[in-house]
Amino acid sequence: MREAVAIQGEAGSFSHAAALETRGDVIRLVPCPTFVELFRAVESGAAMTGVVPIENTLAGSVHENYDLLSAHALHVVAETELRIRHCLIASPRTRLPDVRRVASHPVALAQCRRFFTTHPDLVAVPAYDTAGSVRDLMAGKTDAEAAIASKLAAALYGAAVLEEDLEDHAENYTRFLVIAREPATRAPAPSNKTSLLLALGNTPGSLHRALGVFAARGLDLSKIESRPLQGRPWEYLFYLDVIDAGQGTVGDAVAELESFAFSVRALGTYPVR
Repeated sequence: MREAVAIQGEAGSFSHAAALETRGDVIRLVPCPTFVELFRAVESGAAMTGVVPIENTLAGSVHENYDLLSAHALHVVAETELRIRHCLIASPRTRLPDVRRVASHPVALAQCRRFFTTHPDLVAVPAYDTAGSVRDLMAGKTDAEAAIASKLAAALYGAAVLEEDLEDHAENYTRFLVIAREPATRAPAPSNKTSLLLALGNTPGSLHRALGVFAARGLDLSKIESRPLQGRPWEYLFYLDVIDAGQGTVGDAVAELESFAFSVRALGTYPVR
């Protein structure tokens, strides 16, 4: 039986590529128009897992998904990092001189500013989704002559790649999390990452004390993100990624945190990619 995997966007998107990398090619894709619907699909059982982007090396954190992680009782079971390569895609009969308008998601367009600077005659057209812009292009549902998306999207919709590597920076990676209703089955791994949600009282030194819990045990904090704590003005919820490279002391650190923090929630423990 194929695993149903929810993504935001259409088949051929970078989320689709991340789903193939983390869940294998024997999956049944569940495309969702929004991240809210993606989380609901996993929560309701319409999808077994969901693949969500959480941060990009150029655009930064996807704040909506941090907030959705705190709002839903789901678990992080895996992660992956995907190299984002933007391609200029058109119908097989189209050549670059024929292109005047280029459609894609606003984030993808923003990551290709240098391409538009060197082609000042091209107009960027914001669209709902990278892969969706290719699908609509091939179906004749857009007034653009080309789209920016992945090579996977071009292959799926029968389009041609006119140019590759349009992104401004080669080091363009997106980190994706895999979410599920049940926690991951712990398998031996050289390094594991534990994702936590932490709320602290608004008292002097509280964050310093919390971070010291990990430093004292030699644990690496690879990520810390703060988000407004709803219902508590000017207080914050912290998202932490803690890497255990064999120390085996994350559980002790969490237990110490629980002794003084307002709340601590473990989102999941999974192998470091």
